[in-house]
Amino acid sequence: MIPTNPPPSAPTVRATAREPSPPSRLSRWLREPLLYFFVLGALVFGIDQVVVGRSDDRHTIVVDASVDAEARQLFAASRGREPNPDELKALRERWIDNEVLYREGLALQVDRGDSAIRERVIFKTLSVVDANVSLPPVDDTVLQQWFNSRLDTYEEPARFDFQEAVLTRNRSEAAARDFAAALNAGTPGDASAGLRVFKGRPHANLVHSYGEDFATALESTPVGQWTAMPTRNGWRVMRLQAMSPAKPADFETLRGVVLQDWTDQTMAEQRTAAVRALAQKYTIKLLDAPAATSIDPKPTAQAPARVAQQ
Repeated sequence: MIPTNPPPSAPTVRATAREPSPPSRLSRWLREPLLYFFVLGALVFGIDQVVVGRSDDRHTIVVDASVDAEARQLFAASRGREPNPDELKALRERWIDNEVLYREGLALQVDRGDSAIRERVIFKTLSVVDANVSLPPVDDTVLQQWFNSRLDTYEEPARFDFQEAVLTRNRSEAAARDFAAALNAGTPGDASAGLRVFKGRPHANLVHSYGEDFATALESTPVGQWTAMPTRNGWRVMRLQAMSPAKPADFETLRGVVLQDWTDQTMAEQRTAAVRALAQKYTIKLLDAPAATSIDPKPTAQAPARVAQQ
C-alpha cells in the first residue's frame, strides 16, 4: 500500500477584537446632568416670560382705527350723519368702558356658560358694579336744586300747529309769494302743490327743521294766514293754525319724576366713576387717534354701558 500524505490544512484565521475608541466630547456633554439642568431652566424661564407677557397684555387696551371706524358706522346708521369730534370721543369712551367691564368679567369668571357672548359678560360685570354702588342721601333741598338747574327740561314749551303748502315746481321767492297771495284770496294755487300738516311742534323742533329765522317768523305770523317764509332749504308757504302757550313747571307736581331722574343720573355717574376706577389698572393705547379726541379720565354723567345699543 502506498502511503498518502494528508492534504494541507486550511490556514486558520484568527479574529482580533478592535479596541473601543475613546468617547467624543459631544457624547461626554450629553451625559452631563448639568446640561439637562440648564436646558430645563431655560425652558421654565421661557414659559414664565410668555405667561407674564400675556398677563401684561390683559391689562393693556388698544384703541385703534377700527374702533373709530365701527363707531362711525353705527352712528351714521342710526343718525344718518357722521359723528362730530365730541360725539366720537364719547363713543370711544363708551367702548373703553365696555372693554374694561368685559375684561373684569373674565377675571371674575362671570363668562362661564356664555364665554362667546361679549354683551352678556359686560352685563354681568355691570351688575356686579351696580351691586357695590349706593345712592347718597337725598332730600327736598337736593331735589329742588336739581329741578331748578334743569327747568328747561321740565317746563312745557309753547307748541305750534301749522300747515305747509309745498310747491313742487317753481320754488323761488316770487313764486312762493304769489302762491301765498292766491291761497289767501281763495283762488286755487298750483295744482301740483301738496299739503303737509304739523301738530304740537315746539320752538326747538322748528329751529332744527327749518332754522331760527323761520321759527321766529312763524311764531309772529297771524293765525290762519298763508305766508311765504324763507327756510334753510329755500322758500316755503306756511299757515299758522294754532299756538298753545308755554306752561311753567311745578316742583310739587313733578316731584316723583324729578326724584326718578335724579336717581337715574346719580346712579349713572357713580357707575361710570366705578368703571373708570377699574380702568386705572389698564394701560390705554390709542393708535391713529386724533389728539382732539383723547380719552377724558373724568367720570361722565352717561351710563358706561348699554348692552342693547353696543
